[in-house]
Amino acid sequence: MTPDTEIFEHAPVGLIYSENRVIRRCNLRFAAMFGYEAGALEGKSLEMFYPSRDEFDNTGQHWVRELRAHGAYADERVMRRQDGTLFWCRVRGQSLDAGDPLARAVWSFSDLSGERQVVPLTRRERQVGMLLVEGLTAKEIARRLEISPRTVHAHKDRLMTRFGVRNSLELVRCLTSLPR
Repeated sequence: MTPDTEIFEHAPVGLIYSENRVIRRCNLRFAAMFGYEAGALEGKSLEMFYPSRDEFDNTGQHWVRELRAHGAYADERVMRRQDGTLFWCRVRGQSLDAGDPLARAVWSFSDLSGERQVVPLTRRERQVGMLLVEGLTAKEIARRLEISPRTVHAHKDRLMTRFGVRNSLELVRCLTSLPR
């Protein structure tokens, strides 16, 4: 094993190289994080790690926009392990092809389950929550998700009830798992 290969294989975070959202290579940490043997994942679509097909599709569209604009992407999202359990994961990506951002990309994944438990949320609640964490206003979230600002406020109110918080600051703290 060459030093470069050994570094990739034993990195303290999950790493993958993908082409068009298909894994071409992954390291041991990535495979273990999701409950697989490393060799079993090569040639598999990243779709298998998402809670739903819709989330896979929506994330892909968002990735393309962000990668075209910045060449890199980062977020925290709920992902799915082989056994079906959901967990929070920090995802960072770098496109290797500016003209076709998903054609070739390198991604890192960090398991956040020790810091943040998954609270069952609808896809739209997760979307609204992630955009609140990014600091977007209700109007900006409404434009991004193509819904009304009133609908954004309704989702935000449900999130506040679900997390048992009184205001937006407390909600963002819960969503980012900062201490209250």
